[in-house]
Amino acid sequence: MLERLGLAALHAIDPETGHALALRALRLGLVPRPGPFTSDRLRIRLAGLDLPNPVGLAAGFDKNAVALPALTRAGFGFVETGAATPRAQPGNPRPRLFRLPEDQAVINRFGFNNDGADAIANRLARRPRAGVVGLNLGANKDSADRAGDFAQVLRLCGKHVDFVTVNVSSPNTERLRDLQGPQALRALLAGVMAARGELTRPIPVFLKIAPDLSPDELAAVAQVALETGLDGIIATNTTLARDGVHSAQASEAGGLSGRPLFERSTRVLARLSHLSDGALPLIGVGGIDSAETAYAKILAGASAVQLYSALVYHGFSLVNEIARGLDALLARDGFATLADAVGRGRDAWLRAGDA
Repeated sequence: MLERLGLAALHAIDPETGHALALRALRLGLVPRPGPFTSDRLRIRLAGLDLPNPVGLAAGFDKNAVALPALTRAGFGFVETGAATPRAQPGNPRPRLFRLPEDQAVINRFGFNNDGADAIANRLARRPRAGVVGLNLGANKDSADRAGDFAQVLRLCGKHVDFVTVNVSSPNTERLRDLQGPQALRALLAGVMAARGELTRPIPVFLKIAPDLSPDELAAVAQVALETGLDGIIATNTTLARDGVHSAQASEAGGLSGRPLFERSTRVLARLSHLSDGALPLIGVGGIDSAETAYAKILAGASAVQLYSALVYHGFSLVNEIARGLDALLARDGFATLADAVGRGRDAWLRAGDA
């Protein structure tokens, strides 16, 4: 009841202001912190990371690592903060965040607004040791060497986190998605991997991709990922498409997330699983708002999932609701572990994508 009242109050004000208030509520301890629900079925080892459950928080919710003590106890199996860029930047002009309640969706065009890698590194250095925490790496809008920016943030922050994600898929920084091309991506990842090699504690490196890649582009990304030794791919970021969106705000520029992204992002996930023959760990993102949608991602090929937009409409109680529901679904279908279920429904998604 209290959560519903809180969500209603937040939805009565500007979305970005509401987001800031939600972060403040977390920091003040006003959001329940039950810890992650776990079981022998739900625990999974992902790229060397031991997760109590596969339900993670996507980057973008806590861009500046200001609420990690609360978020690591909010039920998530892992938390991703950022995106961080080498220098602080304000991002795009407001308004830049839009709720689409009739579609259970969100459009944002933030543009990597953040406090900069130095400030974020200082906060990460003080984060709780319990919990798996990662950082989304970004590039400054006006950088002369965007590929080099990712490696620079890793050098500054890498010793304080458990994994990093190379984000070349945000649609809100002009020409950033060009870095998903095979030649540019291979050079960028070489720099990131070199920076990782300088760390005293090696950490997994993931790549976050767009849902709008063509089949050929997706195949090229998968090939580069396998060649460069990436530890996994996060599929997917927000989309520029507006398929199935009915809100009057659908025409707002920016990336769309939430329920309308579910099928598009899950088809990409299944194709990546097929292209890598299951050899590349995958994290499914896009339109997850229930245990059933999270389970669909796992059956399509994901070893873990991430939430963000659904929290806007359902609150943080959704996290443990999904984890408990996943445990029940795995038991129902006779899977002893989550790992046993990964990719078992992939072919159905591939057939649907080819139809």
